[in-house]
Amino acid sequence: MPKPPKHIPLPTRQQLLEFIRESPGRVGKRELARAFNMTGENRIILREMIKDLEKSGEIERGRGRRFGRPGALPEVMVVEISGVDPDGELLAKPITWAEEGRPPRIYMAPGRRGEAPLGVGDRVLARMRRLRDGIYEARAVRRITAGPAKVLGVYQLAADGSGRLHPTDRRQKSDYTVLPADALEASPGELVLAEVLPSPRPFGLRPARIVERLGSMANPRSISLVAIHTHDIPSEFPDEALDQADAAAAAPMDSRTDLRSFPLVTIDGEDARDFDDAVWAERGEDGGWHIMVAIADVAWYVRPGDPLDREAFKRGNSVYFPDRVVPMLPEALSNGWCSLKPAEDRPCLAAHLWLDAEGNKLRHRFLRGMMRSAARLTYEQVQRAIDGDPDDTTGPLLEPVLKPLYGAWRALFAARQRRGVLELDIPERKVVIGADGHIDKVVPRERYDSHRVIEDFMIAANVAAAEQIEAINRPCMYRVHDLPALDKLEALRDFLSTVGLSLPKGQVLRPAAFNQILEKAKETPEVHLINEVVLRSQAQAVYSPENIGHFGLGLVRYAHFTSPIRRYADLLVHRALIDGLRFGQGALPPDSADRFAEIGEHISTTERRAAAAERDALNRFTAVFLADRVGARFAGRVNGVTRFGLFITLDETGADGLVPVSSLPADYYAHDEVRHCLVGKRMGLVFSLGDAVEVELAEADPLTGSLVFHLLQAPGADGTKPLRAASGVRPGRPNRRERRRR
Repeated sequence: MPKPPKHIPLPTRQQLLEFIRESPGRVGKRELARAFNMTGENRIILREMIKDLEKSGEIERGRGRRFGRPGALPEVMVVEISGVDPDGELLAKPITWAEEGRPPRIYMAPGRRGEAPLGVGDRVLARMRRLRDGIYEARAVRRITAGPAKVLGVYQLAADGSGRLHPTDRRQKSDYTVLPADALEASPGELVLAEVLPSPRPFGLRPARIVERLGSMANPRSISLVAIHTHDIPSEFPDEALDQADAAAAAPMDSRTDLRSFPLVTIDGEDARDFDDAVWAERGEDGGWHIMVAIADVAWYVRPGDPLDREAFKRGNSVYFPDRVVPMLPEALSNGWCSLKPAEDRPCLAAHLWLDAEGNKLRHRFLRGMMRSAARLTYEQVQRAIDGDPDDTTGPLLEPVLKPLYGAWRALFAARQRRGVLELDIPERKVVIGADGHIDKVVPRERYDSHRVIEDFMIAANVAAAEQIEAINRPCMYRVHDLPALDKLEALRDFLSTVGLSLPKGQVLRPAAFNQILEKAKETPEVHLINEVVLRSQAQAVYSPENIGHFGLGLVRYAHFTSPIRRYADLLVHRALIDGLRFGQGALPPDSADRFAEIGEHISTTERRAAAAERDALNRFTAVFLADRVGARFAGRVNGVTRFGLFITLDETGADGLVPVSSLPADYYAHDEVRHCLVGKRMGLVFSLGDAVEVELAEADPLTGSLVFHLLQAPGADGTKPLRAASGVRPGRPNRRERRRR
């Protein structure tokens, strides 16, 4: 605890406030009186001063009549590991938080070598250290509860013939020992799931027992299994759900509207297997457009409370890997009756939308129909046709179908630009798997205007669905995207000021404000850096029955309607429309609204889980692809800056890896969180987010998906410069004095 100034009989208001703010935890009146030698009547004055500070909001009262900074945390407390930030650091949250507003951001410090790594869901007693207002570092004192004591890894034999389990989780630094009786006849190199056993001694490797063999790790297709098991993705359907799916049959026409004369087409990626949305457009006599978005009628086959519904809710969404899909619904539905296959009758829910020439929606109408897809097209195929190179399939469709689609899209796109949608262009990676099951290449995913056609058609239909559900007074599962948090905006403003840009204050914030920054950034060397920082300032979109709008899309109301095969949220939207518009069977039950908040939280969680698993698998596939290129040089950019190193994204493949701070030229590096950089105190080298760099691949571990790079060039005023010339020290080889300092 800081020492107060001596020989001051009565502290000033400012001295009292500074003492409370600088204390590592909350303090009570007794500690304050003792610290400032206040006795007798002075204690009454102290009480009044504390009341005044509390009333002004400069301090707040905690448990036991103890005081601290607003949002201050005690020196020791119980926290729960809540997730991982984009830079790979573990985040935690207080177990209890009774204050107004969000709790401070807590980063978990790395554990000691040999300790079992912490994971999401673990609860620990931790010692807190304030880094700055609202930001803490927590160091675990002891684990209170842990997640399931299971570990996924590769079984190997040690030199002495004993069994070893090497974990796939990169945070786990130690192997496990496996006795022959516990090996389940696994062969070296097999991917296995094991239970961690109680250790008979405090030191050495912990024992484990193999409970499931998952296949050879030499097969690249095992990579997705690692992600599935690591993130606990449900991959096996219960028998009752499979039986229900297998018993499904063609939906009857009954009172459905016949849409089979409309030349609706599906446009998806080359590797897509389920087709749940089809589109059509025609020019209106008034110069406007009439478009239709038809979506597979999943609600006909999946009824509330049945086995398929329970399993779809549990999964929340489909999960997509380079070599497979873990679907929300069994294949008999997702690739069968609910897939809009060409020349086959399929039930659907369709949205008719009428637009004026400027792309503004005039009116809409929803119906339950029967459609027949005219063609299954790909994004590349459609774009080639529009660019003048049609094939046998797209040639006959070019004039009557494809050109009207693009015409209507240009109107929608013009309306989108007027609305001011946040236009972040973040490249994605694509892993191409050959016929032999091995990885052919890892390349940036191409993005064409054909992608934007489908995207804007879907957004228009989603908006109409949200409007329609409100009009019929039914519960709606909105897709909401909040404004960026105030602390993130202030951090963004601080950063932008370092590159000569500014974000306006004192006005209603809109996506256009960010777009203006991104547009100005295009002419600067920091364009990649600015895109990354703007992205990280944004809130995360979630599902909720409470509508707060969608900031990123600039929309007052928005709901997901267009993918009920792969998202449970869309199925709920379909059921609400069926209920309110009296379309028949498969409607939302009367008491559904009571559970919507809970359902929204659940499917938002499963969505984040799926994204983490997909990213994890992509990293492992990329590591396999690059494993035989260790020692090769690559161009890349810094996409993350942390206290422990730099994250690099390669230009060629989009692969991500780490440059450990220990491999940088020998120096002491300070982490500047505002400027997103590491600064060398002695030599002045600066490594910033967005810097163009040249790196050498030092390690590629397919098991954990981790890549380790060494920098060959450092950013400089004239572009880049060799590290040897900049420091005189070989990267990763600190001199003797620096080694002692560390």
